[in-house]
Amino acid sequence: MAIVAVSIAPLGTGETSVSAYVAETQRVLERYPDLRHRLDPMFTTIEGDLGRIFQAIQEMHEALVAMGAKRLSTVVKIDDRRDVTHSMEEKVAAVEEKTR
Repeated sequence: MAIVAVSIAPLGTGETSVSAYVAETQRVLERYPDLRHRLDPMFTTIEGDLGRIFQAIQEMHEALVAMGAKRLSTVVKIDDRRDVTHSMEEKVAAVEEKTR
């Protein structure tokens, strides 16, 4: 299981807000019930099979193109740990525990 942070931003839309585009990516992710996801202020974090996550990211891209985006800038960060399985919440809790 992988945990992936992804940010997809349309360029050259003439608007400073990207919330409508982010909302569309969230609608795409709702079509992937096998992937857990969480919207954060700067990224969307997705948890699940890495191949399925890549498939979802590609569909997110295509959805934004369908909205009229001519250019997209995407940042993807992957945590693909194979020795143990940790959820998004467990990773955060491990750090929070060390700050007490």
